[in-house]
Amino acid sequence: MDTKELVQWIRTLYLHNNIKAFYMNIIWRVPRAEVLHDQHNECQMCKSRGLVETATMVHHIKYLKYHPELAIDKDNLMALCSECHWLVHHHIVIKKQLNEERW
Repeated sequence: MDTKELVQWIRTLYLHNNIKAFYMNIIWRVPRAEVLHDQHNECQMCKSRGLVETATMVHHIKYLKYHPELAIDKDNLMALCSECHWLVHHHIVIKKQLNEERW
């Protein structure tokens, strides 16, 4: 499936309220697995705060609904733990963790 066909398919899935079909398809599952592997199954948001948490989700940085052309572009995908994924989708900002010395 080329990019044009993928974009049309995703738009149709959204139109029919069936985006789950995309997430269950091999078209998504392969790049998802590759991103988790490439990012060492580590939540990238937790990692940026000096924490280590296992990533179980792969997040579209530019949302799939608005940018279906980036659906499987690895530069638009980020490994996240379920908590951070929820926070991102609910627009909750996490303050950067301070170290013990608080300089």
